[in-house]
Amino acid sequence: MTCADRTNATTDPEGTDMTPSYLEMTQIFGRIGLMSFGGPAAQIALMHRELEEKRPWLDEDTFLRALSLCMLLPGPEAVQLATYAGWRLRGTIGGLIAGLLFVVPGAFIIASLVGLYAAYGELSLVQSVFLGIKAAVIVIVLQALKGLSKRALISRQAWVIGGLGFLAIFAFDLPFQIIIGGAALWGYFTVPSAPPVLQFPFEMAIQ
Repeated sequence: MTCADRTNATTDPEGTDMTPSYLEMTQIFGRIGLMSFGGPAAQIALMHRELEEKRPWLDEDTFLRALSLCMLLPGPEAVQLATYAGWRLRGTIGGLIAGLLFVVPGAFIIASLVGLYAAYGELSLVQSVFLGIKAAVIVIVLQALKGLSKRALISRQAWVIGGLGFLAIFAFDLPFQIIIGGAALWGYFTVPSAPPVLQFPFEMAIQ
């Protein structure tokens, strides 16, 4: 087994290799792509449920650290998280499978909905359908935020940072970069240092 294989393999508490097959990954990430409604919060919550709660593919700590890293990177964090999860599980091919299946099914669904609305958007029935979709999406997002908050806000300090971040965004309209930078500085000066968990190709190459 190569170093990359050792890094990407997932094991249960008894040490049994739980790395999924390519077929399993295609099925699960295809399902995630088809069910990814509600924006990043709902998409991330869905990935957490499918990859960590239902299956022992990623542990809680790895998932949250990966999510934190993806939030710092430019671009859509949900796509980046799906791609990282696939790479973590099955290397480069796994990352490609996860990333493509996360994006392509949703793109087809959105294109179909746009075409439907463009052709029949003035009909009262279609407007009622889209109004119902909006309401359902709001509920999905709220449920996702509730689930993520239970796992990420696990200390008084985390609640303080989350509350200050909320105020900074909605009350003071501060730029996202300043909020993230402030949270990072808070963590740097107040949280004890821990060994790195995430590994990337350039790190594995020098091992």
